[in-house]
Amino acid sequence: MTQEKWHHTQVRVRYAETDQMGVVYHANYLTWFEIGRTELIRGLGYPYRKIEDKGLLLPVVEAEVKFKKPARYDDLVSVYTRVIEISSVRLQFAYEVRKVTEELQDEEHVISSASFSAFVTEPMGELLVTGTTKHVWVNPSWKPVRIEKEAPELWQLLSQYS
Repeated sequence: MTQEKWHHTQVRVRYAETDQMGVVYHANYLTWFEIGRTELIRGLGYPYRKIEDKGLLLPVVEAEVKFKKPARYDDLVSVYTRVIEISSVRLQFAYEVRKVTEELQDEEHVISSASFSAFVTEPMGELLVTGTTKHVWVNPSWKPVRIEKEAPELWQLLSQYS
């Protein structure tokens, strides 16, 4: 893969995602992280459904979220995701959630399609949240598996991307 290491997707903050203070409830960022990583894998040409069809699961074993600024109802936010560590049994992602600023909207960086997927070299917009998640490849019995043996084509895609 080229230098384009971040996968980019956008989310419009829905009213149901906010709390009484009018800001995005903290747990919703983990949902956005999930959207980011599944869309990254889809963007590599390997839909997450295909992973599950092979009998592979990728549970989160650790998550870290750092809040810089809040997102609010109707904000347009970009979720940037990249692989930062990969091994036979583990996978770690990094995330940045950024508000799409008015300047970026004026420059037509707004995604008009809900199924948008793109790889970029640098995140854009106002930084709101950073985070990481660590995962372990397991089978349906929750026993660790080696991804390069169970899904060599996926292993190759993720290894080239990281």
